[in-house]
Amino acid sequence: MKILLTISYVGTNYFGYQLQEDKPTVALMLNRAVKKTFGFDCNVTGCSRTDSGVHALGYCLTVDPVSENDVITVPVERIPIALNTALPKDICVLSAKEVPDSFHPRYDVVRKEYVYRIRTGEIRDPFLCGKVMELGKGAEVISVEKMEKAARDFIGTYDFSSFMASGSKIKDATRTVFESEITKKGDIIEYRVSADGFLYNMVRIMVGTLIEIGLGKKDPDSIPRIISLHDRKNAGKTAPPEGLYLNKVIYEIQ
Repeated sequence: MKILLTISYVGTNYFGYQLQEDKPTVALMLNRAVKKTFGFDCNVTGCSRTDSGVHALGYCLTVDPVSENDVITVPVERIPIALNTALPKDICVLSAKEVPDSFHPRYDVVRKEYVYRIRTGEIRDPFLCGKVMELGKGAEVISVEKMEKAARDFIGTYDFSSFMASGSKIKDATRTVFESEITKKGDIIEYRVSADGFLYNMVRIMVGTLIEIGLGKKDPDSIPRIISLHDRKNAGKTAPPEGLYLNKVIYEIQ
């Protein structure tokens, strides 16, 4: 039996989702919790990698026994409660459902949605430490209107090489962005973007570019030109990881 889990986590204490030697990761915590709960090893397969310090509101992964002789006997509807008792408090299983053995949490993704949060307050908020990007200098002059306009220019199917981390080995950088919008509530600027897939550091580079546009360091109409140049050097700086959240993963089975 293969189980699809949706989880949320605060990534501050972890070196990303994926397993890494001698480092605490979200996948390591899940592997330990699964073995403790079910009594045997399982294949734990995530929908994507995440960087150190990045958070998730709706990350998806599958769990299925390594051995055909092992059977998950915990009722599916009780799995979230059972696993949560074995997980640290900054990781939570939100839901569980049975899926076909052929289902793959990475390759069957239809679209993913990320959210990035930027705080513009003059004095930092200790309760949001590690959970937002504190803009600091320039917060009083940043133009949300310019950022809103520029964000819409990401929508469409393009080669996003300009928004991919330097040194990435991905050969096909074409992605389709379905939604790209900036909103502001109080002192939080939120960027929401959904696509059929994302390149390494793509959202963080998009955010860094939008911030430079908002601060007047780049022209508000520069996104199409930057995309067309296919060169990372033309985009903005990579925004820090703490403001980034994997918000939602959508599959056809849902």
